[in-house]
Amino acid sequence: MKKVMICLLMMLPLIGLCQTKKSELTSISEVYDSFYEGCLALNPAYGNFFGVNRYFDTLPNNLTDEFRAKEVALYQSHLDKIQQYDRASLSASDQINYDAMIWYCKNKLGVNHNFVKYLPIDQFNSVNLYIAQMASGSSVQPFATVADYDNWTKRLKDYNVWLDTALENMKKGISLGYVHPESIVKKIIPQFEAMAQGPVTEHLFYSPVKNMPESFTPAEKSAIETTYQKIIKEDIIPRYEKLATFFKTDYLKAARSTSGIGVLPSGPDYYKNQIEYMTSTSLSADSIFALGKSEVARIRAEMEMVKNEVGFKGSLLDFFNHVRTNKDLMPYTDPQQVLANFDAIQKRVAPQLEKLFDKTPKTPFMVKRVEAFREKSASAQYNPGNPDGSRPGVFYVPIPDVTKYNVNSDEALFLHEAIPGHHYQLMLSIENKSIPDFRKFTASGAYIEGWGLYAESLGKELGLYSDPYQYFGMLSAEMHRAIRLVVDVGLHHKGWTREEAIAYSLENEASSEDETIAEIERYMVMPAQALSYKIGQLTILRLRKEAENKLGDAFDIKAFHNIMLDAGDMPLAVLELRVKTWIEKEGK
Repeated sequence: MKKVMICLLMMLPLIGLCQTKKSELTSISEVYDSFYEGCLALNPAYGNFFGVNRYFDTLPNNLTDEFRAKEVALYQSHLDKIQQYDRASLSASDQINYDAMIWYCKNKLGVNHNFVKYLPIDQFNSVNLYIAQMASGSSVQPFATVADYDNWTKRLKDYNVWLDTALENMKKGISLGYVHPESIVKKIIPQFEAMAQGPVTEHLFYSPVKNMPESFTPAEKSAIETTYQKIIKEDIIPRYEKLATFFKTDYLKAARSTSGIGVLPSGPDYYKNQIEYMTSTSLSADSIFALGKSEVARIRAEMEMVKNEVGFKGSLLDFFNHVRTNKDLMPYTDPQQVLANFDAIQKRVAPQLEKLFDKTPKTPFMVKRVEAFREKSASAQYNPGNPDGSRPGVFYVPIPDVTKYNVNSDEALFLHEAIPGHHYQLMLSIENKSIPDFRKFTASGAYIEGWGLYAESLGKELGLYSDPYQYFGMLSAEMHRAIRLVVDVGLHHKGWTREEAIAYSLENEASSEDETIAEIERYMVMPAQALSYKIGQLTILRLRKEAENKLGDAFDIKAFHNIMLDAGDMPLAVLELRVKTWIEKEGK
């Protein structure tokens, strides 16, 4: 832990400040606004999540060199602008904004665009999957007015260009050595095959047409039906057919047998950059690997205690198998029963929340099943609502086979993805008008996911984990994140194979083999993202312990949580400085 703290503190900006006179500078808020508008123009789909409707009709092609040049110009110009200010003379909140902008711009400037350009499509987190969510009509793309329907057709024209570029880039990527592992390609193929099938009126992209508002006139409805049928028949389906064929033939033949990105051109440098961005620390891959091994050992010891508590005779590995296959933990026959269980968990948690929190989001919240087209490869996730409350925050739950759905980690999962995890953290930030809009783009995965994992640890304080199997589920969830430190570095830095990573996971957690494979393949296409959870959680837990020790009876858990949540997400080094300043102030 001492090494983690040292590395975090080293992240604090040590920047030679420009001697520009303050009177010559524009208002710092103008820099924030300029950066936000620039980020929004480059990433307009983000506006869907934040209720910004100016760009619902466009989708810039992020796979071109021209797009990357615009990104670099935006990051460099605003890095130069923000560094003209004397950080020491700024307010506490502006110091956070200052540090966040510098951290984000520097990391984004360091990204190797080849990995975006030549590996544009994967089975888990690529543009085509988010577009499909929007196309369903039940996600963040609005379909309430005729203008909304027109906006979507315009965005689809840009999407067609993106698909064409993705195909050409992947062809070039083969010659340059940028290709996915074979197992990943085999997961992509059925996703594209499903979208290449008719009939047009049953296609996912036709869904909004089936749910047109009653207020539309017959002429408006007819025009929309004709337009959407034409786009799907002539643009969408043919492109998905073409890509499906490409993935099944040329790309599958070129797919690599290795699993991590370390073998790709500039792979080690790219992984280092991703570690810095995803964890907001300067921790090395080797130190993260060692930390992961240590955490796995610690959590295994706690798991042994639970195994003994329930009276199970056998090894811990036997107990994992028992939990995986225990039919009592797979009681459902209808997906709605899974969603109902999460609703029941919410009702149990609700009365306890005021013990730990005195601020709650105004935005409503709901639980939904993951859409069928991505359910086999999806993990549970949270999508934030609109800041005006017009669209609720949504906790998405994948239920590919309800008869195999295991409930043992549901309480921990709810705390992480929903309340008081991502719904609290993200919506309190989005609703906070004092946080500059640009911070919506400078999110630190380590802070966000660290908070989610920290929220899991609050279960007993919130009236949960009375069932030892649910507590074991929490330990399993924490173990899952500890394992990530090992297998992610193993895959991308130490040359582990997919099979080695799967085997290590199955030896140390109770997830099913299918779940484990999906997770490992997620790490393969999202290098270092999985590291953010445990690094962030360990930092928050350490800061809470430090506050409790130094403040003693004066420690107020609600005040601590306010300090954690009030200023939005931020790099861990910035968070650490914020908490330490609060401790010092409260201790006087």
